[in-house]
Amino acid sequence: MADPKGFLTTGRQDWPRRPVGERVKDWAEVHVPGALLPIVERQADRCMDCGIPFCHQACPLGNLIPEWNDLVSRADWHAAAERLHATNNFPEFTGRLCPAPCEAGCVLAINQPAVTIKNVEAAVADRIWADGLAPPRPAGRPSGRTVAVVGSGPAGLAAAQQLARAGHTVAVYERDGRPGGLLRYGIPAFKMEKHHLERRLGQLTAEGVRFRTSTEVGRDVDAVELRGRHDAVVLAVGATAWRELDVPGRELAGVEQAMAYLPLAGRVCAGELDRSPLSAAGRHVVVVGGGDTGADCLGTAVREGAASVTQLDIYARPGAVRDETAEPWPTYPRLYRLSAAHEEAGELRTAPVADADARLFAASTLRFEGDGAGRVRALRLTEVDAERRPLPGTERELPADLVLLALGFSGPERTPGGLLDQLGVELDGRGVLARDDHFATNVPGVFATGDAARGQSLVVWAIAEGRATAAAVDRWLTGTTELPCPITPYDRPMTA
Repeated sequence: MADPKGFLTTGRQDWPRRPVGERVKDWAEVHVPGALLPIVERQADRCMDCGIPFCHQACPLGNLIPEWNDLVSRADWHAAAERLHATNNFPEFTGRLCPAPCEAGCVLAINQPAVTIKNVEAAVADRIWADGLAPPRPAGRPSGRTVAVVGSGPAGLAAAQQLARAGHTVAVYERDGRPGGLLRYGIPAFKMEKHHLERRLGQLTAEGVRFRTSTEVGRDVDAVELRGRHDAVVLAVGATAWRELDVPGRELAGVEQAMAYLPLAGRVCAGELDRSPLSAAGRHVVVVGGGDTGADCLGTAVREGAASVTQLDIYARPGAVRDETAEPWPTYPRLYRLSAAHEEAGELRTAPVADADARLFAASTLRFEGDGAGRVRALRLTEVDAERRPLPGTERELPADLVLLALGFSGPERTPGGLLDQLGVELDGRGVLARDDHFATNVPGVFATGDAARGQSLVVWAIAEGRATAAAVDRWLTGTTELPCPITPYDRPMTA
């Protein structure tokens, strides 16, 4: 604890964002480059080094937050990098994409703004690369065993890196043309530029991990044959089966899934496409769903030049302060938060029907109206009460020639005769991959990790899943393991 009075003398200061009018004209990250380092040491000083750091419990990785806060406050970046890498393979991902449940569990947050844990993590992650503190760490001696990892999202990459460092020969199979999963095509570049991903992929390659892209297991490679070629298989295929909206007019052209829309925009940004066939340019866009994916659609549509963008959230607008009865500290509360995309929409007035930003709260879709030629032209909605029941007299219509459904995901894709059917992997009652206490499925030698088994979750949980599954696989292959296991298959976020 470098400054015992830091939390009393220093107020919270977040990483500043670039002006809205500037950042919506490009796809670069929204934060001011270089503006974090001048403030982060004093922000780390606000860490109280409390006797029982609940931030540890709020973070599934068990990040050693008070330790690297103290080291950053002393400008000992090398030691801070070592402490951060001790629990997190990819801090530049979590430092940008995680909603920071650790900050909700910060003891200071009981009656003050929490420590900027996420910003400190991002600063350390960036110094790691700037100072050359992330060299490849190949295993000293090969184990002679091989592991196939199916899927290259954060869970698959974390599992692959841990297993490779344990000495196993690892091949990662990815159906897209480039590895990264949703980190590459589902997360817009204005939230995380892809050079962060490319650097880690280069590190994994140098550590011996081999990537087999444009290869869908179950279609291009027989899953049973793959299992026979490897000593173990890790399924990290994600929960990409999106939820539908069963209302009249769903069949109209222009009503699309968010995860059909976002990857196309990402490919344009990466130079893989000249123009997205679902571009929002000049169109009236309505995003159905109030979560992060909906906000990603909002920010993307603004950058594509939409005529208007409105986001519908079926929940009532949350309050600005924690409800201590329903969501007591240190749980992660549902609060009114203004993401970068909502800040942009509010300043640019992309949704004249909304009050402060592009969101309409307590709003439910009734039906889509067509133009007579099979295309959507409007969305009919109603306000709802706390039980999601329509309120009489509140129906209205929004112009919409592009509707994006951002309603979340129900589990892994089930292609008839595909990967899961070929292996005979069982699902549990939630529709995700069933597994035992050791992350193992019902098929010997086949393990399940990440959203495919946990269900839709956060990037920090995905990395924790990958690390824990790698430890289980290593133990199954060798009878013992020195790899860390931060979570069990049954751990869940703290709730009241």
